[in-house]
Amino acid sequence: MFKVLVLAYYYPPMGLSGVQRTLKFTKYMPQFNWEPTVITAGNIAYFAHDFSLLKEAEEAGVKIIRTEAYDPNSIIGKKYGTVNMPKEFVRKLYSNFSKSFFIPDNKKSWAKRAYQKARELLKKERFDIIYVTIPPYSSFVYAAKLKQEFQIPLFVDYRDLWLGNHFAFYLTPWHRIKHKKLEYASLHNSDKIIVINRRIKEKLLTTYNFLNFNEIVIIPHGFDPADFEVDLPKQNPTGKIKLTYSGIFYESVTPVYLLKAFKQLSIERPDISAKYQIEFIGLLRKENKKLISELGLTDSIHEVGYLEHIEAVKRIRQSDVLWMMIGNSHNSDTISTSKLFEYFGSRKPILGSVPEGVAKTALQEYGASFITPPDDIEQIKQNLIEIYNLFVKDELPKPNEEFVNKHNRINLTEQLVTQFQFYLRT
Repeated sequence: MFKVLVLAYYYPPMGLSGVQRTLKFTKYMPQFNWEPTVITAGNIAYFAHDFSLLKEAEEAGVKIIRTEAYDPNSIIGKKYGTVNMPKEFVRKLYSNFSKSFFIPDNKKSWAKRAYQKARELLKKERFDIIYVTIPPYSSFVYAAKLKQEFQIPLFVDYRDLWLGNHFAFYLTPWHRIKHKKLEYASLHNSDKIIVINRRIKEKLLTTYNFLNFNEIVIIPHGFDPADFEVDLPKQNPTGKIKLTYSGIFYESVTPVYLLKAFKQLSIERPDISAKYQIEFIGLLRKENKKLISELGLTDSIHEVGYLEHIEAVKRIRQSDVLWMMIGNSHNSDTISTSKLFEYFGSRKPILGSVPEGVAKTALQEYGASFITPPDDIEQIKQNLIEIYNLFVKDELPKPNEEFVNKHNRINLTEQLVTQFQFYLRT
């Protein structure tokens, strides 16, 4: 088998959507004659842990090496492990403080340790490819050092933009320039750049004119068909429309506009609102729960809490309609969150509250979608009415199967390893 060394800070047993892409790539690589070795974080503080995902990687034969570090999450994690999600303003304050003092990010300590461990491995074993997934961006900086020293082809996977990221905070122009210099140097040492969508590719090509079109390959997010083959428990029909959101809320990703739209619906058309059950799978912040109570919507909303990934997928499959939200923010047109593509795997209708950009385009191609701007309360309300009218007639739309099948993670992994093959050394 060929061997790939993977640098991935976010990897099981960490939960949430950020680990899915790398996990599923490494899970399916052995099917295509590639053996992954993953260098990832040790015991760190994180909002959710999912040991079922770790089991998935282990059963696939993925070799996992953990490195401890002295970044804030590692220090806290040694004592606390899973931590509660703070209020959004506290999280954002900490995030901006961290971004002002740690460049490119506060994972530098881990990235350095991962680099040292990678050097040890590369001196003892032959690897055909080095693969790094970002963020965190510091791991890309150190992966570029490995490329320089060992002359092994380097692949970088952009799950999000680096420069101009929608969550970026640059305290001064110097901070932005520093980030750009680091990214520029790292890209110069890359052999192939993988991105999740067309807009990120366009941004990179216009920002760094030394890159050429063929150096950047688009491999989108996807869904794992195995997650959708698990038997579902029988449900007693309630006659209600189960509208489900799976995930967390942060920055401009908020339930506020949906909740206010539903409140308006309950005032204007209580006959329709009574037919809805809204379900939140994941971690609701205290301020979200407070708003639900203030709007008097407690009876219509079910907070499930955080579930293991496979259990969350079951709840998605048992829903009638899924809700997706991407807020208005800088470069929000580049966001195509992995959750959306998992929704596609369910083949359920989707109410998408999204800005102009790649997510909206994907929803349009999916077909079974109702699309509104993220903050348009009136239009969200009208779509809830439209969904109800179609539901009672059993006429909710069906998705484009060809589009859905393109996002099977087995096929996407095959696309990735095909790119690896072009760089095999003799």
